[in-house]
Amino acid sequence: MPFGATVFREGHDLIGVELLLVDPEGKQTKHRMSSGLPGTDRWEVFARLDQVGDWRFRIRAYGDDWASWLHDADIKIPLAQDVELVFSEGAELLTRAGTSRAVKDAAAALGDPTLTPDARLGAAHEPKLAASIVARPISSLESLSEQHIIHVERTRAGVGSWYEFFPRSIGARKNADGTWRSGTFKTAATRLPAVAAMGFDVVYLPPIHPIGRSFRKGPNNSLDAGPNDPGSPWAIGAAAGGHDAIHPDLGTVADFTAFVRAAARTGLEVAIDLALQCSPDHPWVTEHPEWFTTRPDGSIAYAENPPKKYQDIYPLNFDNDPIGIRAEILRVVNHWIGLGVKIFRVDNPHTKPLDFWEWLLWEVNNTHPEVVFLAEAFTRPALMQSLAGAGFQQSYSYFTWRNTKAELEEFLVQISDDWSAFYRPNLFVNTPDILTEYLQFGGVPAFKIRATLAATAAPIWGVYSGFELYEDVARPGSEENIDNEKYEYRPRDFAKAEKLGVSLAPYLSELNRIRAEHPALRQLRNLDLHWSDDDSILVYSKFLDGRFTDTGAHDGLLIVANVDPHSVRETMVHLDASKFGFELGDSFDVVDLLSGQRFTWGEHNYVRLDSFSQPVHILSIQYGKAK
Repeated sequence: MPFGATVFREGHDLIGVELLLVDPEGKQTKHRMSSGLPGTDRWEVFARLDQVGDWRFRIRAYGDDWASWLHDADIKIPLAQDVELVFSEGAELLTRAGTSRAVKDAAAALGDPTLTPDARLGAAHEPKLAASIVARPISSLESLSEQHIIHVERTRAGVGSWYEFFPRSIGARKNADGTWRSGTFKTAATRLPAVAAMGFDVVYLPPIHPIGRSFRKGPNNSLDAGPNDPGSPWAIGAAAGGHDAIHPDLGTVADFTAFVRAAARTGLEVAIDLALQCSPDHPWVTEHPEWFTTRPDGSIAYAENPPKKYQDIYPLNFDNDPIGIRAEILRVVNHWIGLGVKIFRVDNPHTKPLDFWEWLLWEVNNTHPEVVFLAEAFTRPALMQSLAGAGFQQSYSYFTWRNTKAELEEFLVQISDDWSAFYRPNLFVNTPDILTEYLQFGGVPAFKIRATLAATAAPIWGVYSGFELYEDVARPGSEENIDNEKYEYRPRDFAKAEKLGVSLAPYLSELNRIRAEHPALRQLRNLDLHWSDDDSILVYSKFLDGRFTDTGAHDGLLIVANVDPHSVRETMVHLDASKFGFELGDSFDVVDLLSGQRFTWGEHNYVRLDSFSQPVHILSIQYGKAK
């Protein structure tokens, strides 16, 4: 992390500035800060925060008496001004610098009139002496800033590639009589190696709980479910249990924990859904009717978004018995944490009180700082921001509906700058509820473009199963896939699609490989927009200074995307090279990480992007190899 402070004092004497950093275990380290842009009094240093928890820091400023003396001595001694007095002052200062060999030798040299002035001054510049004084500055007039806290979360809270699938569809089979046999956690585990091979690190499961029978929805959200229709997983609760139970068709608790362990062996973490709503058959309805809203006729109010009605779902009323509801939900969350779940995707958090989320996330993270919560809230900006401020580590965003160059530029500035202090966007390209017109009518190029933008614009992105098969047919009049998996089984033959060459899986694998190899893509705030002469060519860079990388080398990428999936575009691209470590007018080599092509680029560059063959460049800047 970069640390900075404005520090100054009266007069001309020099000052020193240190970062005093205390880790979560209470160990303090000192980091000498350097002067930044001349004339601004800004001081800065970079420090690694490599433990989860609360770090504390203060800035210590002081008069740097040795640096001030050395500055004056370097001017006066060559001019033969006050030579003995200057050396006498220097030797006196060294008495405050400890008793190291370097200090003793320098003090002796400064006080030795038999040596030449140049030799005595040279002793004051000895590297070993400088190192000794850095370790123990000769200072005065110390002042300390207030203490500040930085809350550090684990990497997965801010970096990740998510893959969503319904476990009941993996391995599902249709019987001869037209009924279905559900997939299970055991059959779903067979999908994990392929998901991991594509480079994803989180597998997200929609609700895995028993599903109510009352008002169960049928195919395509119809109201006439048959006896063998599985229903929506979000209609939680039945005779088999509620939010702390597993749907019997999926298996047992032991089967679930075996699935979590199988995921871990492939490098995947399991995220589950936390949907705080009930079917009419949920045990809470009979055990705690006070947790719901009762209408004048005595019935319990079901969920509505007029004119839409959701008779299969009862919302909780958090104003009725808030203490009891909070205690039960905390118990449920801790139950799943105990079974190995460390990531929760929270359904519709914007329909619950903010103070509840602030309380729940604090209670959970105070005990389990490794747990991550993703807010699935497609709502008004102020509410989305407030949920992030209440403690959600990640948030869904407006990305799916931002498709033109102008829309995307505005969105990218919002997530990388305007909201970035508190809001971490998870850029899902599609969901069971969202199949945008862009994907419905854009063909294969649209799927490639959206995946590339999501994977490169933010450190967290996600894909809902079926995206790699280019599923683009919507239920008429909606943004949902036809024959939606929310209401029926959808087994897919992924292997056959790959064998026939009609799968996007290899491309998704490439994107995740590029993300893994380029740390610039694992940062949010380092995005800069550039320019093109075409209204459909979007250009942005992601740059990471070498001080933030393990290798010490710069990492810079340029993403140039034709966001019109129906055309070939030719244009000039104009770059501000200072945004990725070069000077105005410099030339530099770039390599397209998707095609392997090499180019020499500069401030102005010709680009041709055919949406049908190559809609996007991901250009890696070759530092130190400019022609």
